[in-house]
Amino acid sequence: MAVKIKAQYIGDDTVELVHGPTGCKIATDLPEDNGGRGRTFSPTDLLAASVASCILTIMSKAAAKDGLDLAGASLEVEKEMAASPRRVARLIGRLVLPAHLSAAQKEKLKACIRACPVSASLHPEVKVEVAEA
Repeated sequence: MAVKIKAQYIGDDTVELVHGPTGCKIATDLPEDNGGRGRTFSPTDLLAASVASCILTIMSKAAAKDGLDLAGASLEVEKEMAASPRRVARLIGRLVLPAHLSAAQKEKLKACIRACPVSASLHPEVKVEVAEA
């Protein structure tokens, strides 16, 4: 299924993104470490956010299949940039799963990390490391 996203530069280092099917909007800004003001997500911040969102979404589908409540699960991702060429070099994630889940249930959900299509779409040099906090 193809989804159109319209990107428009609106000035002041800001790009507005519009999700075609819904009309939802997100704006991006240049990060401070690249000459911007960092007022909101940068494009590479959205990449890190996409990985976190994707992993939790895949986990939620697996949890629902097993009748598990995943509410409260979280994944904090830290993005590290490389300088030359400027690109995302590494994403380090800290996963928190609900305490009521058993060790076996947590392990099954952690297997979903490898099933994330966003992570699978990244260049192999981009390291994605997720550990349970």
